[in-house]
Formats: sequence, C-alpha cells, structure tokens
Amino acid sequence: MGFTGFPDEAFLYYEGLEADNSKTYFTRHRQLYEQAVRAPMEALAEELAGEFGQATLFRPYRDVRYAKDKSPYKTHQGAFVDVEPGIGLYVELSAAGLYVAGGCYTKAPDQVARYRAAVDDDLTGKPLAAITQALEEAGYELAGDRLKTRPRGFDDGHPRIALLRHRSLYAGVRFEPEPWVLTGEVRDRVATDWRAFGPLVDWLAAHVRGSELPPRR
Repeated sequence: MGFTGFPDEAFLYYEGLEADNSKTYFTRHRQLYEQAVRAPMEALAEELAGEFGQATLFRPYRDVRYAKDKSPYKTHQGAFVDVEPGIGLYVELSAAGLYVAGGCYTKAPDQVARYRAAVDDDLTGKPLAAITQALEEAGYELAGDRLKTRPRGFDDGHPRIALLRHRSLYAGVRFEPEPWVLTGEVRDRVATDWRAFGPLVDWLAAHVRGSELPPRR
C-alpha cells in the first residue's frame, strides 16, 4: 500500500497519549497506533528510500532507566536515515504536526572535537557558515545542543563563534497538521526539505563522522 498521508486519527492518538501516557492507554489504542501512525510512516519511508536511503522507525517506548520523567511512551513517531551514525535525515509526526530535519544529533567528545576543528579552519568552516546561512535564509531553523558561552580555547571575536558553540547541529522546519498533511503531498514536502539539508548532512558526514569511541556501558 502506497503512502497517502497521515489520517486525522494519528493526531487524535497523540493528543490522547499526551493526556494519558500510560500502558492502559497504549494497549487500548495499540491497533490505532499501528494503523494510523506506524503504517503510514513505514509507507512514507519506503517511498523516500530510493532517493535518500532506507529510514529506520523508532520504537514507541521510552528508555526511562535514567530519566526523571518515567512516562513510558514517546509522544511522537520518528524515522531516521543514517548517513553516518547519528548523522542523517529525520522526520517526525506528533500531535503538533510534522517536523522535518537533517544534521548531527550525537555529541560524543571525539565528534565535538572534530566538529570544532573543522569550524575553526577557514578552509572547512567558511563553507559550513555559507550552508547554514543559506538554510536560515530559506526559512529553516538551526538547532542542537549548544553552549551558552564560548567553548574553551576560542574567543568571542571568532567569525564563526555561534557555530562553535554547538555540540550537535541540525536544521529543521515544523508544519502544523494542515489539510495537506493528510495527503500524499507530505512525501514531496519531506523530499524537498531533505534535499535542502543535503549539503549540511554531507559536510557533517565528511568532517564530523560517527563517533570512534567505544560505546558507554
């Protein structure tokens, strides 16, 4: 079955989950989640795979082992195309609508070090500044984990100090659940945005790469 959009029931499901994030609610509405949320997202990922690569859908369960918030279920459904570990293209559905993004989502120490070295170097840093400026001028929002002050070893007068503050970096755009979100137009909008994020993802994949450190235990 091809992708035809996300139905109204998908947004109603997440509105209900935000009000009652419990096993009882999820169990009672499991079929609704599978049919209105996960199945359309899988269909969307399949139709985008030919151009962008296969996206992996995230599980609906939260890892609450070390979290203060013990609510068991995610209030959104995300899908991610890995270009490098933790670097790639993302789409998310929630009660608030649709979110499309691309960039680096991890912040291992070796990645942060490589990122800052590349931003600092004019040869690689100036192209990133041009990429991010173009994205912002096109209406995309730059986001990610970032320091409130300058990172150690850099001064406030650095021409790319705003980028140097980032520990992770991605660009994104949010869409409210407008009528087109219920149609196949979603596929074309996501594809357009993912193409726009391509230069940023390519820069990050080339200069930051996935973490080479052993996984934390």
